[in-house]
Amino acid sequence: MRQKREDVRNVAIIAHVDHGKTTLVDELLKQSGVFRANQEVAERVMDSNAIERERGITILSKNTAVTYNGTKINIIDTPGHADFGGEVERVLKMVNGVILVVDAFEGPMPQTRFVLRKALELQLPVIVCINKCDRPEARPLEVQDEVLELFLELDATDEQLDCPFVYASAKNGSATTNLTVKNKDMKPLFDTILDYIPAPEGDPDAGLQLLISTIDYNEYVGRIGVGKVDNGKVSVNQEVVIVNHHDPDSTKRVKVSKLYEFDGLNKVEVREAGIGSIVAISGIADLHIGDTLCSPDAPNAIPFQKISEPTIAMYFMVNDSPLAGKEGKFITSRHLRERLFRELNTDVSLRVEETDSTDSFKVSGRGELHLSVLIENMRREGYEFAVSKAEVLYHYDEKGHKLEPMEQVYIDVPEEFAGNVIEKLGQRKGELVNMTPGHSGTTRLEFMIPSRGLIGYRGEFMTDTKGNGIMNAIFDSYAPYKGDIQYRKQGSLIAFEAGDAITYGLFNAQERGTLFIGAGEKVYAGMVIGQTGRSEDIEVNVCKTKKLTNTRSSSADDALRLSPPRILSLEQALDFIDTDELLEVTPKSLRIRKKILDHTMRKRAAIQNK
Repeated sequence: MRQKREDVRNVAIIAHVDHGKTTLVDELLKQSGVFRANQEVAERVMDSNAIERERGITILSKNTAVTYNGTKINIIDTPGHADFGGEVERVLKMVNGVILVVDAFEGPMPQTRFVLRKALELQLPVIVCINKCDRPEARPLEVQDEVLELFLELDATDEQLDCPFVYASAKNGSATTNLTVKNKDMKPLFDTILDYIPAPEGDPDAGLQLLISTIDYNEYVGRIGVGKVDNGKVSVNQEVVIVNHHDPDSTKRVKVSKLYEFDGLNKVEVREAGIGSIVAISGIADLHIGDTLCSPDAPNAIPFQKISEPTIAMYFMVNDSPLAGKEGKFITSRHLRERLFRELNTDVSLRVEETDSTDSFKVSGRGELHLSVLIENMRREGYEFAVSKAEVLYHYDEKGHKLEPMEQVYIDVPEEFAGNVIEKLGQRKGELVNMTPGHSGTTRLEFMIPSRGLIGYRGEFMTDTKGNGIMNAIFDSYAPYKGDIQYRKQGSLIAFEAGDAITYGLFNAQERGTLFIGAGEKVYAGMVIGQTGRSEDIEVNVCKTKKLTNTRSSSADDALRLSPPRILSLEQALDFIDTDELLEVTPKSLRIRKKILDHTMRKRAAIQNK
C-alpha cells in the first residue's frame, strides 16, 4: 500500500552557471539553524573542492539537509555548466521537485533551458526563484515572462505552467512571493517548498528498492553510493541484491555495512531508513550509478537513463621531455593509469581507454572544461604528464557517413563586436541561427557550430570582445561532417637547443613573435617558446650569448629591453597547442612542445604527411 511521507521533502536546485544556486543553499543552511550563531561560515560552503571555490563553479552535485517546521528538506545543489550536465540528469531521479534559479537581470540562459527540459520530462513540479533581485539593473517581472515563454516552448503541461514564483536576493538572505512586500529572511521560500513540492511516496511494507544516483569516493571507506529509498526500508547489516536496468542478467548479493543520512553538511550514521529518505551507503565495493539495491526476494531494477556520451577526447601520456621527472611526485605510467581509473569512481561522464602504448591513455569527456578540471586536479596532486590537443569523437551512420557533434552556442556581446564574432565563427563552420538585440546595448547571437569549431576559440573570443562577451555552449546533436577547419593561423617559435634562456637570445627572438618565457628559464630543443606572426614555425636559439669583441661598447648591453612574456593559463595552453604539439603538465610548470623534438625527424615527418 503506497503512502506519503509528510515529514520529508526532496528538492534539487537547478540553474544556469553563475545564477546563484550555491549562495542560495548557503542561506537556506544558515537560516535553518545548521550553523551555531557564532560559527564562522565560508562563502559558498557547498563548493568544497579547491577548483570549485576558485572558479566559482559547482562541478559535483552536493547533498545537504535542513529541518524547517519539523520537516526535513533534503537539498541537492547541482552544477550549472553544460560539461557537467550528466550530474544534473541523474540527480533529478532522487527528488520530487526542483527549484529553478534564474538571474533577475540575465533571464533564462541556455543551461536554464537544458536543466528545465530534464525536469519537465520527469514530470517534476518546479518552483521558479528569480534571484539577484537586489541588482540595480534587475528586471524581475520581464524575466518572469521570459521564464513562462520558456515553459511554453518546452511543452509544459498546464499544471507545470501554474508554478509559484519567489523573488530572492540570496546575497542578502531574503525572499518574497510579492515584489511589493519587502522581507528580511528566506521563510517565503521554505514555505513554498513545503506547500508545493510533493512529499515522497512509496510502499513501506514492500521489498527494498533503492536507486543509486550519485557516487562519492573516500580514501578510507571506498565507494559511497547515494540514492533515495523508493520502497521498503534499508537497515545496517541487511542482505541486498544489486540489479541494473541496463544489464538485467547480472545480480550480486551484498551486505549494507554502513548507512548514513544527511544533516546539514554532515553525514550522520543511522541504523535504518524508510521511504523518501536520501541515504549514503558504504562498504559495497562494486557499486555503480544506476544500480538498484533490492531485497533478495523481489529483485526489480528501477529504470534509469543511460549517461550522455562524451564528445571530446585527449591523450594523457607519460612525460618524456628532457626535463621529465624533475618537478612531479607521480611520473610513471603506473601512477598515471591508477589515477585516471580512480577518477572513474566518481565521474561517470568520463571514459578512460588503454591504447597500444602502455604510456598513453585516451581520456574522453563532455567538453574542454570537463577535461581541464581533471588536468588541474591531477597537477595539484603532484602528477607530471603530457596531454595532446583535444579532438572530437566522430560517429558513423549506417551508410558510413561521418557525423560530428554539434553545439548550440549563445553569445551576448556589445554591438560593436558582433561583426567580428560572426566572421570568426563563420570561419569555424558556425551557422548564425538567430540574432536579437539584448539588454543595454548588447546583441544576442545564436549559432549552430561543430564542437571542434569551439576548440581553442574561447581565448580568442575574450580578446575580440575585450573581455565583455559571454559565451555559452550546449551539446545539441550529431550531424553530417561540415568540412575541414583551419585552427591556428600563426606558427610556433621553437627553441633550437637545450639550456637556459638568455636575455640576448630572447631579445633577438622577440622580433619574430610573442614570447611565452622569460630570461633564466630552462628550455630544450623542440620546446615551443612563443608564437610567430607568420603561419609557419620558426626555430630560434634563445640560449645564444653575445660574442665578446675587443671593442667596448658603452652600455649597449644594458639597453636590451625584453617585452613581458605572455604567460599562458592551462586553458589558454590547451587552446593554443596544435595537432603536432603536446602540453607538458607538471605541478610547477606548463610547457608546450613539439611531439617530435628532433629538428631533422620533424622535417622528415612533415614531408611524409604532405
